[in-house]
Amino acid sequence: MNATKELDARGLNCPLPILKAKKALADMTSGQTLKVIATDAGSVRDFQAFAKQTGNELVEQQTEGSDFITVLKRR
Repeated sequence: MNATKELDARGLNCPLPILKAKKALADMTSGQTLKVIATDAGSVRDFQAFAKQTGNELVEQQTEGSDFITVLKRR
C-alpha cells in the first residue's frame, strides 16, 4: 500500500510510537494515510486502541520479520 506519509518508529517503546503517530496525523489532512513501522510488539494492540479512541481508521496491520506495520487513515 502506498501511504501518504511513513513513520519509522523502530527501536521505540510504548508510548513513543503512538505519540509520534499522533503528531504526524495532526499535520495531515482528512483521508491521508500514515504507515507506521515499529518493533515494539505492544504497538499492535496500542494502535488498535488508538484508532478506536481517536476515530482514525485502522486500515491494516501486518508483521514483516521483526517489524510491526500499521496503516492509519486520518479522520
